[in-house]
Amino acid sequence: MSEGTAPSAGEAAAVADQAARERLSYLRSSIDNLDAALVHLLAERFKCTQQVGELKARHSLPPADPAREAAQIERLRRLAEDARLDPAFAEKFLNFIIDEVVRHHRAIADGTLGLQGGPSGA
Repeated sequence: MSEGTAPSAGEAAAVADQAARERLSYLRSSIDNLDAALVHLLAERFKCTQQVGELKARHSLPPADPAREAAQIERLRRLAEDARLDPAFAEKFLNFIIDEVVRHHRAIADGTLGLQGGPSGA
């Protein structure tokens, strides 16, 4: 393309393709950062729920608390709506986490999960 002339269709497409690739790379980098943050947040959450499980086991409390779980699901659905996230997706996500937490709490209570998060004796 010479100075003062319009780019050809092929040149314009190449510029658009390059801009799209750069934007895609930027967005993917942001997604990677968010995924890393999610993993770290989940790790922190499970550190807290591990302590809850240990406390429940020491005091012979049940591993699951259906009333608390229902309240948390309702709370998360409201938060999801406010954030314009599908509340059904948010509920599925939280149910997955709750199921894993209760599984850990049961394992702590029956002695198959050590008090520091690993299998007993590890």
